[in-house]
Amino acid sequence: MSPVNSAHSSGMWQGQYAAMLDDVRGQFAELSRTAPIRLAKRTSNLFRARAATSSPGLDVSSFDGVLQVDPVNRTAEVLGMTTYEHLVDATLPFGLMPLCVPQLRTITLGGAVTGLGIESASFRNGTPHESVIEMDILTGSGDILTVSGAADDPYRDLFFAFPNSYGSLGYALRLKIELEPTKPYVHLRHVHYATARELATAIEKIVEAKTFEGKRVDFLDGTVFSATEQYLTLGEMVETIPPGLDVSDYTRMDIYYRSIQKLDQDVLTIHDYLWRWDTDWFWCSRAFGAQKSAIRRVWPKSKLRSDVYWKLVALDRKYSIANKLAKARRKPLREPVVQDIEVPVDQLEDFLDFFHREVGIEPIWVCPLRQRDPHVVWPLYEFDPHITYVNVGFWSTVPMTDGTDPADGIVNRRVEHKVTELHGRKSLYSTAYYDRDEFASIYGGVAYTAIKKSYDPDARLLGLYEKVVEQR
Repeated sequence: MSPVNSAHSSGMWQGQYAAMLDDVRGQFAELSRTAPIRLAKRTSNLFRARAATSSPGLDVSSFDGVLQVDPVNRTAEVLGMTTYEHLVDATLPFGLMPLCVPQLRTITLGGAVTGLGIESASFRNGTPHESVIEMDILTGSGDILTVSGAADDPYRDLFFAFPNSYGSLGYALRLKIELEPTKPYVHLRHVHYATARELATAIEKIVEAKTFEGKRVDFLDGTVFSATEQYLTLGEMVETIPPGLDVSDYTRMDIYYRSIQKLDQDVLTIHDYLWRWDTDWFWCSRAFGAQKSAIRRVWPKSKLRSDVYWKLVALDRKYSIANKLAKARRKPLREPVVQDIEVPVDQLEDFLDFFHREVGIEPIWVCPLRQRDPHVVWPLYEFDPHITYVNVGFWSTVPMTDGTDPADGIVNRRVEHKVTELHGRKSLYSTAYYDRDEFASIYGGVAYTAIKKSYDPDARLLGLYEKVVEQR
């Protein structure tokens, strides 16, 4: 579906959308009742495998498009499979953007809500699901329900339990979301900190004040290059380019994360700021040689994108190319350690000390997070709404020098234990090793079980534990 970028088209998309819902209902009715219901997706931003299946899935590929942008009320009606790239392309012409735009272009709005997302506006706007006004959800019973957080909504329990349910409670087909105003440019300041303690202290102060040295902070994230070299990047949306600075372009030869070490200040267009990490998939493009000058000169610039690197990763996972080469060269096999975790800001120093000592991946991304509305409970990913958390992202591999099988997940298990010890939790887009009781204690437990029975009584959708830990 082509995006409809007009507030005046409020009645134009209804008929087409109704036909799309009829199609989904028809597909659902034809699916086998003996096999779990899945989406027929060719791409994914997940880093965990799932069991192969010969059963057909629901084809929801047509649910990619922005139905309506309302610049007066600052809202958008969006189909669930719409990528953030398409969503931003539809809203920026109105001087608007979603309140939280995850870092990678091909993350979908529905995926970010059911599987969580985070970005540099999360210290003030929370995560993507916190700016959802209402959703149409296809449940495991085949019903399509319009749900919201309104006190009189009979399905409000599903609305609040949907975030972090990873399709185990249903699929979002349409979402109405809030938008916020933008400005043409983002002025960046990269501030160096010598220790994790100094970094954590600065995060606490900036999150509370939303200013730094007298200037507003609209965006806040950080990059840890080592135990003695870490930076916070402070972004302020501005109407004009500050004197003495030029607009940078990190979509060609220059590499964004390297600029953090070199520049005290920088300027990007709002569009390029939102996708600053996508060009090199943070720093992961180096694994494919894309950061070497000779290769980068000939690499098609339209292919400097996270989804291109993801396809290369998928090939490696399918054929175990890297570990086969390691065996041939008599080098240690490597365990993928691809995770995002959150710990309270006062535990950040402890976690980073552990991580440098026992994992050793560098760089590391950090991103402060604060729940937007302290009165709301999101049972499947519950935070203390009165404190600041810090997301720590690390995406690489670790050599198994002791001969351990990477499939045992020794390093990932160690990270899980440390995060739990520090009263944190981790995102579930990658491998997880919790036993059932520990998993339930962290991710919804009794509340999840009750809601699952209400909206998927015949268990036609895989359960959350089965999906993310057992990888069925």
